[in-house]
Amino acid sequence: MLEGLCRNTYEKAVISPLLRIPAVHQCNPLMLTLAGCLIGIGFAPLIILGWKWSALGALGLSGFLDTLDGSVSRFQNSSSAKGAVWDIVCDRAVEFSVVLGLYFVDPVHRGLLTIGMLGSILLCITSFLVVGIFSENRSNGVKKSFHYSPGLIERAEAFLFWGAMAAAPHAFAALSCVFIALVVTTTAVRLFQFTKHSG
Repeated sequence: MLEGLCRNTYEKAVISPLLRIPAVHQCNPLMLTLAGCLIGIGFAPLIILGWKWSALGALGLSGFLDTLDGSVSRFQNSSSAKGAVWDIVCDRAVEFSVVLGLYFVDPVHRGLLTIGMLGSILLCITSFLVVGIFSENRSNGVKKSFHYSPGLIERAEAFLFWGAMAAAPHAFAALSCVFIALVVTTTAVRLFQFTKHSG
């Protein structure tokens, strides 16, 4: 949702100036994807060690690289199925690391809620992928590498929730419950819309 509202402004204010720098626009997009993945995975050990601000920095940088890789790829006109696959897999690896790290901060009290988060994410990404597969060739006849199905909560919102959970551990229970509810609602709405418009 935030991505749809803020993407153009973000692209103009942050990404476009960076793409004018040769060292940036000549980067290998896949290397940016993998770098973002490795940095994002670093969230878990950092938050477990109690370095929450370093963990938040890793999460933010990972999210930034996750937006930059696609922009560089489009700038180079080098978008590919390979890049899309690696991007999706790396996103899931980072998400698992984040939830795992949040769990190990307080395993006794966070166990059920982190399982709930993982379950809701699993349902949501499954709906995203299957709707994307079956909607792939329906976008006004335009062939895309993957159909993007927006939702109530997407990656930007998830990062904001996780960042808040890391920064304010006392609010973890409330934030995780809201997160789960929003992710499940996103899944339900996506499936309802697809069912409504499919033959």
